[in-house]
Amino acid sequence: MTDFADMLAGYRRFRNTGWTEQRERWDELNEGQSPRVMVIACSDSRVDPAQIFDTSPGEIFVVRNVAALVPPFETNPGRHGVSAALEFAVQVLKVGEIVVMGHGKCGGCKAALSHSLKDAPPGEGGFIHNWIELLDEAREKVVHRFGEDHSRDAERAMEQEGVKVSLANLRTFPCVRVKEREGELKLVGAFFAIADGQLHLLDEANGEFHPAPLDA
Repeated sequence: MTDFADMLAGYRRFRNTGWTEQRERWDELNEGQSPRVMVIACSDSRVDPAQIFDTSPGEIFVVRNVAALVPPFETNPGRHGVSAALEFAVQVLKVGEIVVMGHGKCGGCKAALSHSLKDAPPGEGGFIHNWIELLDEAREKVVHRFGEDHSRDAERAMEQEGVKVSLANLRTFPCVRVKEREGELKLVGAFFAIADGQLHLLDEANGEFHPAPLDA
């Protein structure tokens, strides 16, 4: 398993190869960033968007949290981290696309489906439960379809419903609605299956996910 000493060794490799070999690119990035795509993904260590999409530094603006969730637009006082990042990406960076990427074997979605943290106090799972309550309506759909038998099929359905919840919540933000309506912003739902490395894309017309083509 990697520890911080291993990470420092990786940093040294990066300085000697990645940074040095792309010095011109890093000089450009030192002047600012201009990514065209925002990716909202899970914090899970197995699903790094930069690796999955094989991107270089400066190409995607990434926000990661438990279960790749976007809360609805709210104006109540609080520390709205995802909303602030979204606002920055859309209003300042003027990204043209937002990709919400869920993934297989998501612990946050599994906890939302099982309600395993329902009675946990903050600091012992309560913060997680409060966050994944955003999926309660999605859970009702999944339970209605699969019952309380939390099979792998039910878990995957929950993971994919989570993507749809975040897309719906994105559209509660006025800036997103306006820019999408005017054709300045496109929303994309995606799901990455860890088991086979396959990326699936959401067809919002029918609510189904289909494998992304491997040929351009």
